[in-house]
Amino acid sequence: MKFNKIVALALALVMVFALCACGGGNTNKKDDSGSTAKVDTSTVSVGAVVIARDDVPTDQIYAFVSTIFNNLDAIAAQHGKGAELNLEAAASVKGVPYHPGAAKYFEEKGLKVDAVKDGTGTAAALSFGTGGDTGTYYGFGSVLANYVSTNSDCKVTALTSGGSQANVEDLTNGNVQIAFVQSDVMNYAYNGQRLFESPVTGFSVVAQLYQEQVQIVTTNPDIKTVADLAGKKVSIGAAGSGVYFNAIDVLNAYDLKESDISAVYQSFGDSAESLKDGKIDAAFIVAGAPTTAITDLATAGNVYLVSLDDSHVQSLLSASPYYTAATIKAGTY
Repeated sequence: MKFNKIVALALALVMVFALCACGGGNTNKKDDSGSTAKVDTSTVSVGAVVIARDDVPTDQIYAFVSTIFNNLDAIAAQHGKGAELNLEAAASVKGVPYHPGAAKYFEEKGLKVDAVKDGTGTAAALSFGTGGDTGTYYGFGSVLANYVSTNSDCKVTALTSGGSQANVEDLTNGNVQIAFVQSDVMNYAYNGQRLFESPVTGFSVVAQLYQEQVQIVTTNPDIKTVADLAGKKVSIGAAGSGVYFNAIDVLNAYDLKESDISAVYQSFGDSAESLKDGKIDAAFIVAGAPTTAITDLATAGNVYLVSLDDSHVQSLLSASPYYTAATIKAGTY
C-alpha cells in the first residue's frame, strides 16, 4: 500500500511538471512566440516628406525648417520621430526641386540640395495637411506645428486629412500651404503617374523627415509570410492611396495579384478596428513605426508583423527607386 502511494505521488509530480513546461498551468498566458515584441521585422520603407506650395514665402519656409532642425533635442523630447530627424536625410530628396526657403537653410549648414525653385508669396499663416488622427503624420505633424508656432514668427496649424494623395490635391487647391506626403506619391504627382493623370508641379520640397515602414499587420500567428495572404481578407489601404500601391508592389513581388486576396480598402484606423473585431485577416499600414493604430491594437492582444525575406526586399529595391530596406526592431509594439 505504501509503495502504491509513492508511485501515485510520483506520477502526480510528473504531471505537474509537464503542465508547467507546456504552459498548461496558466490558461491566460498569451502565445507570443512570434509576436512583434519578440522579433525584428524586415520590410521596406518610403520617405515621409514635407512639401509646400511654390507661392509660400521664402522666409516662412526658412523659419519652419530652421526652427525644427535647430532644436532637434526639444522636438525629440516631444515625439519619438524627432529622434530620427537629421540634416543629411532632410536635404537628400531627388526628382522634385526644393523650396528656396528650405534650400537657403540647408546651404547655410553646408548642404546643397539637388534643385531649387523660385519662391514668392504672401501667406500669413500655414495650414499643414497631415493624415488621419491615428497615424504618425497627424501626431508628429501636430508636435511640429505647435513647436514652430510657439518658437518662431511662423504660425502653423496641423489639420487631419486623407493622407498623401489628398494632401497633394489640397495643396494644389490652396486648402493647405504645406503637407506631408510619401516620397513615392510625391514623385507620382510630379511626374503624372499612377494616382495622377497629369503632372502636378506647383509644389516643392521642404524636407524629408523620416522613413515610413510598410507594415503588414495580423492577429493570426499562422500568417508568417506574404505568400500566406493568398485567399485571406486583407486591407490594402484606401482605394488608389499610396498604401494601396505599396501593397500591390509587395504582393506582386511575391507573384500575387490583387485578385489572389480578398481585398478590402480601409484607412489605418478602420483596418485596426477590423483586425480587432476579426473582420479581416491582415492589413497593410504604411507609416512611421510605432504607429498609434497598431499600438492601440496591441493593447487588446497579440499582434504580428509579417517580414519580407531578403530576396524579395532586393526585388522591390530594384524595381522602384522610392523604396529603402528597413527593419522594425523587436519591442517597437
